[in-house]
Amino acid sequence: MSAPGLPVLLLVDDDLTLGQVLERALTRRGFAVVRADGVQAAQTVLASLQPQFAVLDLKLGDGSGLQLVAGLRARCPAVRMLMLTGYASLATAVEAIKLGADDYLAKPVDADQIVAALRGEAPPRAAGREEGSDDAMSMHRLEWEHIQRVLSEVDGNISEAARVLGMHRRTLQRKLLKRPSPGQG
Repeated sequence: MSAPGLPVLLLVDDDLTLGQVLERALTRRGFAVVRADGVQAAQTVLASLQPQFAVLDLKLGDGSGLQLVAGLRARCPAVRMLMLTGYASLATAVEAIKLGADDYLAKPVDADQIVAALRGEAPPRAAGREEGSDDAMSMHRLEWEHIQRVLSEVDGNISEAARVLGMHRRTLQRKLLKRPSPGQG
């Protein structure tokens, strides 16, 4: 199941293409990658696996990667866990960390950023990122991008977007007036 001597990394993502790409990239970076495509599959794998690292997608076809965090931490106390999501929010980041995840990254993300997060290092600078920009401020950018994605999905309907985002329409309108500055993400 894994190459001898290499650290074992559990990769849980239900996106087949992304999973294959990450598996190859992380294998090239020195990990023995074991993949699971959902909560149930990961729980089955974990019955016989003690990974040193785990990369968990937040939204899975059969649940949430958050469902795996506490059990994985109890089974493997030293595991370094990274939560990945295409739907980043401060609330889910805080929840993931409270449950026991070590880090949280928003997609799109590359293998070097994943490895840096797993090792507890500062992530490599993304192309075009300004020197001195604060990674903590990227939540503003993530929120803005998520709002834009939802707006696009509902064809620009502010009321429907507010409903999907779980916020008051006026709050959404105020947020739309405050576009994040380039230094905020």
